[in-house]
Amino acid sequence: MRVTPHRHSLRCARGGLLAAALTAIVSAGAAPDAQPAAVTVSAAVSLTDALTAVAERYGNEARGSVRFNFGASNTLARQIVNGAPADIFVSADEAQMDVVAAAGLLKDGTRFDLLTNQLAVVVPNDRPRTFKSVREIADPAFKRIAIGDPAAVPSGVYARQYLQQEGLWDAIAARVVPTSSVRAALAAVESGAADAAIVYRTDARVALRATVAWVVSADRGPRIRYPAAILKSADAAAAQRFLDYLRSDAAARIFERFGFARAAAPAAR
Repeated sequence: MRVTPHRHSLRCARGGLLAAALTAIVSAGAAPDAQPAAVTVSAAVSLTDALTAVAERYGNEARGSVRFNFGASNTLARQIVNGAPADIFVSADEAQMDVVAAAGLLKDGTRFDLLTNQLAVVVPNDRPRTFKSVREIADPAFKRIAIGDPAAVPSGVYARQYLQQEGLWDAIAARVVPTSSVRAALAAVESGAADAAIVYRTDARVALRATVAWVVSADRGPRIRYPAAILKSADAAAAQRFLDYLRSDAAARIFERFGFARAAAPAAR
């Protein structure tokens, strides 16, 4: 398997450096001249590790190669609407997929909910803490709390909804540090620039210098869904092959390994 960077770059969150998107090709198996057409996938940055692993297996089975553009879903939606090339879009929320749908860019009948996730509060691992209640996030010790931009980034939108529901938003709003993506929020904690962050549970699992203080239960937290769809501009056959693979049991096992859950009874629309 090889991962080849392209023109866009994402400074690795684990190193504490931030940016909007990462483009890479994941390929394996047959020689390039025997490969089916490559598929270009714009996907939420929280899916970076899981989708890269799925694409590696896809390539190892000689099914084809996949080119990824990872970033905040709102950024990706804007890129697609502005003409950026993509065959498949996987968003971290329904609102950003709706943006692309409203522009008339989705292939009819291909949109469905692929995965679910949960929120988690993380803190630097040199200052570990386990919450007995999410209300502990209002502790004055947390002077800087990083979340994705609550006006645009899905993880931040979810976080604000949850904190408002719990009656905590007004208590911490002045300490919130908006970031460009969920991985940027995680990086802020890992670098020491923030005292806590609200990220996805799956991001917390891959953190190197952060530890989980609180996981929001699925029945208490926001309804987090990752919709996927093929774009009208796609190489339809190649895109459908990869989309079908994302819905397979083999892919589901990989997603589960990274902490995602398969969305129940996904319905195309």
